[in-house]
Amino acid sequence: MIQRRRVVLLDLVGSTAVIGGALLFQYVGGLQPCELCLIERWPYYAAIPLLLLALAAGVRRPIAPAILAVVLIGFLAGSAVAVYHVGVEQHWFAGPSACTGPASAAHTIAELKAQLLNQQPVRCDVVQWSLFGVSLAGWNLIASLALAGLSLSALRARGGRRRR
Repeated sequence: MIQRRRVVLLDLVGSTAVIGGALLFQYVGGLQPCELCLIERWPYYAAIPLLLLALAAGVRRPIAPAILAVVLIGFLAGSAVAVYHVGVEQHWFAGPSACTGPASAAHTIAELKAQLLNQQPVRCDVVQWSLFGVSLAGWNLIASLALAGLSLSALRARGGRRRR
């Protein structure tokens, strides 16, 4: 049996762990996030207070499924951004012009200066760190899909329990 409260707690712990890990990589590990990395954090930033609200309201109240649906949509959107980011890293897709492409396209010193001033310090198309050949964007994709699956299972649970 699946208890909705337990799944909401797992979503909350997972979201907090992903954001905590990202912030540790940034502030302790020194890995600065690119533009896409920052966008990938948005669903977690939204999910944490929403999941806290669902717990505070009570998972059996009518607002809880609506909150879980919003969280599910957020995780699916985050998964889509993560797929795009992995594609940019693998050069399957063109990335945002602000954080991809060569820095040597300028023909004059003034053009080079303007380009350097407008360029993101961290490129979206370069993998900064990976584990077992999977980049942080790839791990984010896995986490987003897992949390989306948890959210879906909580939505499918009726009255806090799912019948066999």
